[in-house]
Amino acid sequence: MTAESTVDNRGAPVPRVGLARRLMASPVLRKNLGAAAGLLAVFILFTALLAATRGLSFADPANLETILRQTTIVALAALGATIVIVSGGIDLSVGAVIALATVVIAGLLRAGAPPTLAALGGLAAGLACGALNGLLVTRLRLVPFIVTLGTMLVIRGVAKGLAHDQKIDAPTSWLNELLARLPAGRAWLLFPAGVWLLFLLAFAVGGLLLYTRLGRHVFAVGSNEQAARLCGIPVARVKLAVYVLGGFFAGVAGLMQFSRLTVGDPTGANGLELNVIAAVVIGGGSLSGGEGSIAGALIGALIMQTLQSGCSQMGWPNWVQEIVTGAIIVAAVALDRFRHRRSA
Repeated sequence: MTAESTVDNRGAPVPRVGLARRLMASPVLRKNLGAAAGLLAVFILFTALLAATRGLSFADPANLETILRQTTIVALAALGATIVIVSGGIDLSVGAVIALATVVIAGLLRAGAPPTLAALGGLAAGLACGALNGLLVTRLRLVPFIVTLGTMLVIRGVAKGLAHDQKIDAPTSWLNELLARLPAGRAWLLFPAGVWLLFLLAFAVGGLLLYTRLGRHVFAVGSNEQAARLCGIPVARVKLAVYVLGGFFAGVAGLMQFSRLTVGDPTGANGLELNVIAAVVIGGGSLSGGEGSIAGALIGALIMQTLQSGCSQMGWPNWVQEIVTGAIIVAAVALDRFRHRRSA
């Protein structure tokens, strides 16, 4: 018997599978391999372009840290959007919820509330918006696209009303440091607290989808809602939980948005929901439901931010960046449809 084999239940030698082959056989890795290759291609492209035309290093550690910090807001919202999309739903109100959360946080801080209470207020606003979406979808049996399109306008209007159509300045607190560049004395942390929070929440949501009953129910509802209902899965409760979680993560993204801007802006995050949805779809999520992963959503968010950062450093005007971003969104949806046609 060699060190490269083991024995099955009949005593026959069975070759051991190497670590690399086992990793390549992982369904999670296979699903995200294309997105990871896309991220690498985009990174190499801008590294070459910047080095050739401007003599800059796109791979500079400071630039990589900046990209990671700027990705955090979209990535946090994408955690909740992944759960929603896997369940077969959609949430177009993400950007408005983020704006409302910043307004609530800034308003509470200006009113003299402690920073912790203000942060909890922003998260509570996100939870309330998610619960509203979930109740409208489940109780009224309305199409999620129409529901969240309507609540997007309602929530944005509430944010503007609370802020009286202007930005709310807030006193400085530790909330402003969540996504700030680390000072020299704390460089050992590698990343700001907000980035570490993203890693922690991504790990938790990934575990929820893969190893909990709720996660299995979410995939079942997204794959075939009628079959899930016949199997005894409480579809309405699963959908309500899904939208509540989506609202919560939009609230966390709003907290990071406030940390980045340091003001409550009712007009902020306008159109951000498109980047969030694109991140999920680029990462392998299906708009038809039943497919998606947290790792893929994070890679998709990194692709979107790497594109924006590369376009900015190349000095391309904003309209070029918008064209590139829009083309990526269309390509992601087209790829999703192509995958489904091939599987059919």
